[in-house]
Amino acid sequence: MKRKVVYQQQQKFNYKWKRKVFAAILLGFCFGSLVLMQCQYTRIMSLRPRFVQKPKIAFLFIARNRLPLEMGEESRFSIYVHSRPGFLFSKGTTRSIYFLDRQVNDSIQVDWGGASMIEAERILLRHALADPFNDRFVFLSDSCIPLYNFSYTYNYIMSTSTSFVDSFADTKEGRYNPKMAPVIPVHNWRKGSQWAVLTRKHAEIVVNDTTVFPMFQQHCKRKSLPEFWREHSFPADPSKEHNCIPDEHYVQTLLAQEGLEGELTRRSLTYSSWDLSSSKDHERRGWHPATYKYADATPLLIQSIKEIDNIYYETEHRREWCSDKGKPSSCFLFARKFTRPAALRLLTMSVLGANSNEAIRESKHTK
Repeated sequence: MKRKVVYQQQQKFNYKWKRKVFAAILLGFCFGSLVLMQCQYTRIMSLRPRFVQKPKIAFLFIARNRLPLEMGEESRFSIYVHSRPGFLFSKGTTRSIYFLDRQVNDSIQVDWGGASMIEAERILLRHALADPFNDRFVFLSDSCIPLYNFSYTYNYIMSTSTSFVDSFADTKEGRYNPKMAPVIPVHNWRKGSQWAVLTRKHAEIVVNDTTVFPMFQQHCKRKSLPEFWREHSFPADPSKEHNCIPDEHYVQTLLAQEGLEGELTRRSLTYSSWDLSSSKDHERRGWHPATYKYADATPLLIQSIKEIDNIYYETEHRREWCSDKGKPSSCFLFARKFTRPAALRLLTMSVLGANSNEAIRESKHTK
């Protein structure tokens, strides 16, 4: 009887042991199958082409109305437009679909020669920085035209880790207001074009600035003009007014104040022709760049701009030779100020983005 009980117990033990072995084998098989499937999936996925989002250029337009520009490959750029409040871009005011629905929703009224211009720039940067793929930030106006195709422009801007900021010591004009000291010392005072190209780091510095910007709001103001003296108080001594144009000083001075001039290519990528003789009033000569009209818009004009390969800064006795990837190159990727008819004429002639010599031959052939 005892042997029968022992035998039954042994049989029961053997049965449980076999069940455990079978369960372990089954579990191992399942785990091995999962590992094999994962390896196969990984191998298949590695053979598929991967989409990697490239860094984008954010084009920041300060515009009143009408944008005739054409753009390039959408995955490598984004657009933000600051226009006058209440104006809406439509197919009637721009020939490019990329400008539709790209206006910021908190635009302000911008007055030339006032701090509102640099506030508009800060608004555009704030919106553009919300996209983590935006890596360069290009300020443009509604009178700008591209000189090259988008691929060339993208590679030119992305080939360097620096910002492109036209910046030089302002020693001739009485624009610096001593009331800015000691917050902004005179040795950090800079002047240049507002049409800058900023890296993400420098764009964040502009947006987060709470020191230099308030000083510009208080002490950097355009000189009052005689025709406005009826609307505003008559200046006690007009000759002692500081004629300070905020957008020509702010970014340059801020980056100098932060000790970041070593991270700049100190020139603009946007060409402007400063006409010193168009105004009869000597005081106003040079206040605005020359405007190119329909008759001025020719392939020869575009070629002449593209051939500029250096810029001389008289106040610093500095000549900036232009280069791309270490090789001599044209200085400018954009040009202004072009009227809408002039810009559309150039687009129609397919001059923009084309080889200058080819465009000239085509223009002569069609005459």
